[in-house]
Amino acid sequence: MTDRLSSLMARGTAFLGSETAIICGAMSWVSERHLVSAVSNAGGFGLIACGAMTPELLDTEIAATKAMTDKPFGVNLITMHPQLFDLIAVCARHSVTHIVLAGGLPPKGSIEAIKASGAKVICFAPALSLAKKLHRSGVDALVIEGMEAGGHIGPVATSVLAQEILPVMASELPVFVAGGIGHGEAIAAYLDMGAAGVQLGTRFACASESIAHANFKKAFFRASARDAIASVQIDSRLPVIPVRALRNAGTDAFTAKQREVAQLLDDGKVDMGEAQLQIEHYWAGALRRAVIDGDIENGSLMAGQSVGMVTKEEPVAEIITTLMAEARAALTRRVG
Repeated sequence: MTDRLSSLMARGTAFLGSETAIICGAMSWVSERHLVSAVSNAGGFGLIACGAMTPELLDTEIAATKAMTDKPFGVNLITMHPQLFDLIAVCARHSVTHIVLAGGLPPKGSIEAIKASGAKVICFAPALSLAKKLHRSGVDALVIEGMEAGGHIGPVATSVLAQEILPVMASELPVFVAGGIGHGEAIAAYLDMGAAGVQLGTRFACASESIAHANFKKAFFRASARDAIASVQIDSRLPVIPVRALRNAGTDAFTAKQREVAQLLDDGKVDMGEAQLQIEHYWAGALRRAVIDGDIENGSLMAGQSVGMVTKEEPVAEIITTLMAEARAALTRRVG
């Protein structure tokens, strides 16, 4: 007999092809073959973070992940990547089943190119109007991610987005909720509101299978929710999506980088597209310094506000088991 949690997750698990409707959000440098395969093998849904990878690198990463799991997993692509269509072609060659388009509105033809390969398209909807527009564009599922999340964030809290979008869109297509989720109780609440499942990143960043440097993980264990702060935009002409990360010297360095790029824009040395790419490349480099090299002072420690709930290194399977048990207990209490 299926219990209430399984019933509430049924739409999400059917869509993803996984045992639980828990997606591990794509985190650059962290969400690679080891973490992705571990999440999928444990019944969740792993996502490779393509980030700034070249098509050749993504090709290698997908092949390596397939060698470590026979369960479904997806690939997260950044819409402003200059080789987006080449990356989509790489995913198609590997018969990747789900592609997440992140970082802005999907460019013309990208949704069609993905669907032509037979893959499902998932997009982020930071507002109800955009959710409706994406649905009309033919996307197969949405992720609504609140500002509590780590990495690139929107301006609205998860609970507000859920109240605004789920009652309208959940009947139309699967909607996954993300941002600030660290406990099963929150998963139960969003499923009860009509979500098909959830996406968590920060909770998985320090899993045993995560290749993140020991220094990076220790910084997470020490941090509380208030330490994960959003970056400040210093020039209104340079529309930089805010990034949530643990405060350190790297946070200040980003402010200086924005000034530098704004000056280049002023001097006519770069156009807006190039300016935004420079900012993206800055983050990719700063993240690598923290995640891979362990430089937690100058690197970027992207973390969501749920970081205070990350207190120890544990296997992915244990994290998923704990979240599911907490969600089940919460649903049982509600019925009782």
